[in-house]
Amino acid sequence: MVKVGDRLPEGRVLQTGEGGAQWVSTRDLFAGRRVVLFGLPGAYTGVCTTAHVPSFVRTKPRFEAAGVDAILCLAANDPYVLEAWARDTGATAAGIGMLSDPAGDWIEALGVLFDLPERGFLRRSRRFAALIEDGVVRIWHEEESPGTCEATAGEAMLAALEAQMA
Repeated sequence: MVKVGDRLPEGRVLQTGEGGAQWVSTRDLFAGRRVVLFGLPGAYTGVCTTAHVPSFVRTKPRFEAAGVDAILCLAANDPYVLEAWARDTGATAAGIGMLSDPAGDWIEALGVLFDLPERGFLRRSRRFAALIEDGVVRIWHEEESPGTCEATAGEAMLAALEAQMA
């Protein structure tokens, strides 16, 4: 599993834009930038929709004030589902980007892959939040349960970032 001080593993994720869905290198995506990355089990699921994404929508202005260049959400859904979900949750309007890893390959490389077949979750991401600076993990928070959003909420990540800056 990725931990503080590690360089993110190389991989590819899908992002949607004006030209549709495009593969993006994770090395290029994080190079030279200060990014908050958070991962979650899936679009349109309970805690992801009612707590996790809204916590970053609420805190986005404070992250910007703290020098964060981007906030990105990672999930194993296809990019078009993530795009629709981002519109529905207000993430698009807030400027939060969505990263799709439909096969869960990069999620697995991060060390946060899990299966919960009784709930229909296969090759999904455990709930986490991280501060990435130029591809290196500076803060890493992970939840014990996929149904919990406390340590990985925007407010918790912001508090950790502000404490690090103090």
